[in-house]
Amino acid sequence: MVCSDAYVCYTVCSSNPKKKIFHIPWIYVPVRNALAIWHQLTKYEISELAKPTVSIRERGRVEEIIRNMHRAGPGALQVISDFDMTLTRFAHNGVRCPTTHNILHNSTLISEDCKTKMANLLSTYYPIEIDDSMSVEEKLPLMVEWWTCAHDLLVKQKIKKDELAQAVRESDAMLREGYDVFFHTLKQHLIPLLIFSAGVGDILEEVIRHNGVFHPNVRVISNYMDFDERGVCQAFKGQLIHTFNKREGAMLNHDQFRELQDRPNVLLLGDSLGDLTMADGVTNAQNVLRIGYLNDKVEDRREAYVSSFDIVLEKDESLDVPNAILTYITEGK
Repeated sequence: MVCSDAYVCYTVCSSNPKKKIFHIPWIYVPVRNALAIWHQLTKYEISELAKPTVSIRERGRVEEIIRNMHRAGPGALQVISDFDMTLTRFAHNGVRCPTTHNILHNSTLISEDCKTKMANLLSTYYPIEIDDSMSVEEKLPLMVEWWTCAHDLLVKQKIKKDELAQAVRESDAMLREGYDVFFHTLKQHLIPLLIFSAGVGDILEEVIRHNGVFHPNVRVISNYMDFDERGVCQAFKGQLIHTFNKREGAMLNHDQFRELQDRPNVLLLGDSLGDLTMADGVTNAQNVLRIGYLNDKVEDRREAYVSSFDIVLEKDESLDVPNAILTYITEGK
């Protein structure tokens, strides 16, 4: 009865700002405190957390993490983010926006035959990628197969490095609404942004550069093309990064995280369950807040996302929630 009564009292008090939740004597003190804190975060400080697109698994835990990050300030924070369909839009006006691979697919840099083969790969493997009934272990070899085949097709197209910027300019790629505030806030407060992407790193960088937000605090770990002396793509270099091996990528890039060992708080953004492990290279992590964008097949995937991410944003094409959290953390600092 305490929980239900407390909820009723909370809704009544929320409608009357003159009343204080913690002044109500018949609610147990821990319940009053938790409600008061959440009321403060949502109503007065981070109202974006009350948006209908937001789902939160454990509100008390999220409150504690955000409070800890605020107390520690921007000097203790780093942001680790996926790129495609996380920092970029999933759709605009009902039309899918391209990923970094799609930008090449839609360009004049590859042949119609290559486009057909890449489309076939997408229709075969994408349903597997988002199928929550399959385990990650089952998906791993299939993701390697997909990425390897796609990269082999691209290499055969003899893509020139100096043509990538034009392909991005002519594409429909869009960063999420509020991207300018997001990148500016991180730059202003010297907060490192590590973008961890299974896309094409060369295209990713051009998208950020095209939008004028490739600041010195931005670092990228991704699949990069290897160009010969003529500037023609001859291979992809380094370890293959796909949706579900980002933990291995994080561990292999340990030096990137070691430089940031004095920043134990992590704001993590992703759109896939595979993105949950992107911060595993942070050896001294104290507070990690994982925000997941649920873009597609929402009803089928909601349970898996809500049980895995701390905050889930359903069909939200903006960076409003991350921006609001960043504003709260950096406020007055």
